Amino acid sequence: MSEKNIFLLNGVVRNYSWGGETFIPRLLHLENKNNEPFAEYWMGAHPSAPSTLVIDHQKSPLNELINQDANKYIGTAVFNKFGELPYLFKVLDVKEMLSIQVHPSKTEAEKGFDLEEASGKPISDPTRNYKDRNHKPEVMVALSDFYLLHGFKNEQLLRQTLLDTPILTPLLAEFDRSGYKGLYQYVMELPQEEVDSFLEPLVRTALATDAAKTEPAYWVKKLYPNGIDESASLTDIDRGIFSIYFFNIVYVKPGQAVFQGAGVPHAYLEGQNVELMANSDNVLRGGLTPKHIDVPELLKHTTFEGIEPNIMDGDQLDSATWNYPCPVGDFGIQKINLTEGATTEGQSNSGEIILVMDGDIKIFNQADQENQSDLHLFRGEACYILPGTQYTVSSDEGGQAYKAFVPLD
Repeated sequence: MSEKNIFLLNGVVRNYSWGGETFIPRLLHLENKNNEPFAEYWMGAHPSAPSTLVIDHQKSPLNELINQDANKYIGTAVFNKFGELPYLFKVLDVKEMLSIQVHPSKTEAEKGFDLEEASGKPISDPTRNYKDRNHKPEVMVALSDFYLLHGFKNEQLLRQTLLDTPILTPLLAEFDRSGYKGLYQYVMELPQEEVDSFLEPLVRTALATDAAKTEPAYWVKKLYPNGIDESASLTDIDRGIFSIYFFNIVYVKPGQAVFQGAGVPHAYLEGQNVELMANSDNVLRGGLTPKHIDVPELLKHTTFEGIEPNIMDGDQLDSATWNYPCPVGDFGIQKINLTEGATTEGQSNSGEIILVMDGDIKIFNQADQENQSDLHLFRGEACYILPGTQYTVSSDEGGQAYKAFVPLD
């Protein structure tokens, strides 16, 4: 009797305050009677929220299965290289803006983690920056119209923004004198009273405009959904507003992707996406959040240069598969788009997760003569495929799915 190689996978919902109330519940066929925020749906083996595999009608945590038999569940090559399933796969519904953040490189994460460990600060401490010794590159593929901040504008664009925004024009002298780093360090280290006096007229001006989503003023207005008291002074203004003007505001269409490596400052603004990242929780924050902000650490790891955002449409591999190339070995992501009756084939070199976003997807293990591994999945359902499995993917009605894997070749 052949062994099962493909298992139904159940992920874990994260109810962070910035999430929407409808997209993820509808995806997962869940009721949300209390209108809780459903921000993220995690699929992977992260110890804080491991997925479960349905094996012999029992749910088993994926991280425990990997600990018991890593060769079977992630493969010898992945275990030798990473010691774990090296990725975390997510669905995000961004209703409110996320924090401005930077992720450290692997070398810097190792240094930072070891220093904080030596200091005796527990992992659960909310002021801790480094939760593990790993880097956290990530890629997102938009499921809806999606907006994000991504890297500093190129020099010409940033100069134009400072000139077109009279309140910010005095900062041009600092930019001329000391470049991106000097400009950003200046505003991030300003005493809060000076931040308030600097940004209050900018906030009031933004609230009086009818800006498009490609303009910074739109996102400043979103920070004040109930408006402001015209007669009172504004205090404790979030200095993250400077970043909204300094960074590229990127619009991503459904099916398009953006990769974010170490050092690139970014923040998700609005929309739904699938996100794939290294299995890490190291985030250095600089604003637009009530969470711990560590400006010196953020500045230490930020890449201070203008960039042109690279929006990927994906490379078509066959009639049904698009690959989004990422310059890291921890993960790879592909879109599977099948018309009615179409098929495509796969060969897993690592543990793979396939999530169905629309329609239906059938997955057949080619070596399983008894068909006990075969799964028929519908919107919101996911499976885990063991390494070393040759399989066929098809669809009765037409379907779309995303696949996460480790690109060992």
